Amino acid sequence: MVFSSFGFGIFLSVQLLVLVIIEAVDLHFVCSNNRGNYTNGSVYQKNLDDFLSSLVTNKSSNGYGFYKSSFGQDDDVVDKVHAIGLCRPDLIPDASLSTFNDSAYNLTRACPNQKEAIIWNGYCMVRYSNRSFHLELSPSYNQSTTRNLSSSDVDSFNVDSFNSELEGLIRGMKYQAAAGGLQKKFATEKRRVMYSNNQSIFGKVQCIPDLSEEECGVCLDEGLRQLQKCCYGMDSATFGNPSCNLMYEVFTSDDPAEYGEPRTLSHPTPPSAKNLGGNKKSSTSAGTVIIIAMATVVSFLILIMSICIYLRVKYKRKRIEERAEEMKSAEALQFDFRSIRAATNNFSEANKLGRGGFGIVYSGILPDDKDIAVKRLSRDSAQGDLEFKTEVSLVARLQHRNLVRLLGFCLGKNEKILVYEFVPNGSLDQFIFGEVKRAHLDWDVRYKIIVGIARGLLYLHEDSRLKIIHRDLKASNILLDADMNPKIADFGMARLFDLDQSQGETRRVVGTYGYMAPEYVMRGQFSVKSDVFSFGVLVLEIVSGQKNSSFRNRGNVEDLLSYAWKNWRADTASNIIDPILSSGSRTEMMRCINIGLLCVQQNIADRPTMTSVILMLTGNSLTLPVPSQPAFFMGASDFSKVVELDQAQSSSSVQKSVNEASITELSPR
Repeated sequence: MVFSSFGFGIFLSVQLLVLVIIEAVDLHFVCSNNRGNYTNGSVYQKNLDDFLSSLVTNKSSNGYGFYKSSFGQDDDVVDKVHAIGLCRPDLIPDASLSTFNDSAYNLTRACPNQKEAIIWNGYCMVRYSNRSFHLELSPSYNQSTTRNLSSSDVDSFNVDSFNSELEGLIRGMKYQAAAGGLQKKFATEKRRVMYSNNQSIFGKVQCIPDLSEEECGVCLDEGLRQLQKCCYGMDSATFGNPSCNLMYEVFTSDDPAEYGEPRTLSHPTPPSAKNLGGNKKSSTSAGTVIIIAMATVVSFLILIMSICIYLRVKYKRKRIEERAEEMKSAEALQFDFRSIRAATNNFSEANKLGRGGFGIVYSGILPDDKDIAVKRLSRDSAQGDLEFKTEVSLVARLQHRNLVRLLGFCLGKNEKILVYEFVPNGSLDQFIFGEVKRAHLDWDVRYKIIVGIARGLLYLHEDSRLKIIHRDLKASNILLDADMNPKIADFGMARLFDLDQSQGETRRVVGTYGYMAPEYVMRGQFSVKSDVFSFGVLVLEIVSGQKNSSFRNRGNVEDLLSYAWKNWRADTASNIIDPILSSGSRTEMMRCINIGLLCVQQNIADRPTMTSVILMLTGNSLTLPVPSQPAFFMGASDFSKVVELDQAQSSSSVQKSVNEASITELSPR
């Protein structure tokens, strides 16, 4: 056991050493396992070798640092190699080719036998795969210096002002680059920092030239968002993905180095296959080189292991401090029980808004005339006060226009109470499934609701400080404010994920039948793609105006997903649209049906992320993928046999397990 632990420590240290070396030479690469591996001597390897050989003659360049070629038979979708490269066009052609050549050489060795891989360095991006490329926002990387501008000696420094200037700089370059032609989409700019007499910002943005102007703008907007998220207030940062890249740097000199002129680079030429072997002269010193190398590696291992121990101790200390800070935040959110009782008129029947699975919701008015919704949780809750406070303090940090905002909580006399903003128009299901209100829900409002829900989910999955899987997204858990903006509510089933966590499992499946993804129902596995499935069902309900669990076609009970799929395949998708929608964009309606079917596909990997969903909803020029058969596909006769059981289970399936590490139930209804 001791040896195993030591061996694992050595292995971890070696991996860290590799990462340190990679960072030192400014390389970032991703080896994708999604496209599979190739074997030595295979057709794919031959095509990949042809790609590498083509670099020597510069056959693939457009003269501005953009390389795009395919190698292999046109009808060979498995072994054909598609290669793309993007270098800074301000490099002279020889330097650009050399850098691109180096990157491709490093990539084949960093990702041996992988059919898809991508690498970035400070000057070029190289990517190859057995599939073609267009606009893609992942994978990506970012890096910044460790120097924060707030610690500089600049007089009257304001980090928000600096970031505002930086955003203006990058957005200006974005429009310039996006308007570029098929040769290059590249822009640089430098400007004086308004708050400083001796500082300037230099920026650079670049897109794949064969993107449209709108697609380039979408990609650079995503890059700017990621830079603001990762590198706020830093004096330099870089972001890159397969379709675009951007960077900025702050100079303290009066005359920053000129950019935009052709430049050369001192890149070493990669060794060819012919000179990989040694000669007699070099072999005489091999023993000395090996000894020096081993000594260097051992020294690095000792250093890395020491750093790991130090970081572990530091991490534990930081977690203790964060926990203390969370408790302070929780105390600041606490309401006095007497004030809540007075606001709700002693929890009177006249103030009751409704009853949920975990308690009753009341309307209330605080002394400052602020309207609130008060959720009085059931007294038999098994959750302790400390756990309750911690979870509330976490959820209170979630602030987005498409999420119901938690204002605070109250603990007193065996009471657990949650206080929310008041949302006047009630839940979405009352509108889309109600005969009277549905008539007032035109397409423009429905489309706004769909986009708003998507933005709220994107925030939960990617943009918030916490990565959250909702697990119970449905029409009754979407509330509408006075302007009919949607707000996601009811986090009683939600689960917190680590930022790098992709999937969770549970032995107790909770949620609502009809909205739950197949992998969750059958195996208890949930992820962001589980929420995407629920979103797809919800989109089809909004478009059709009918419930998935009780969809009726000419008087017959049928499954909405199956009905939508059969009509999509038969090119009669207009049958899915709510007959009430006599006006509005039919193109948008059909696009939403397409997106809904993409989200409910059986295969998890085929479902889009919420980032892609937003792009598909707002980018009308983007061509949407063709969906495959949805999960739980069945005919009307099959569905009628199980509908009664399904409806019976839907009411009992939302019970919360006390063993689940889920967020406190937060339904303000």
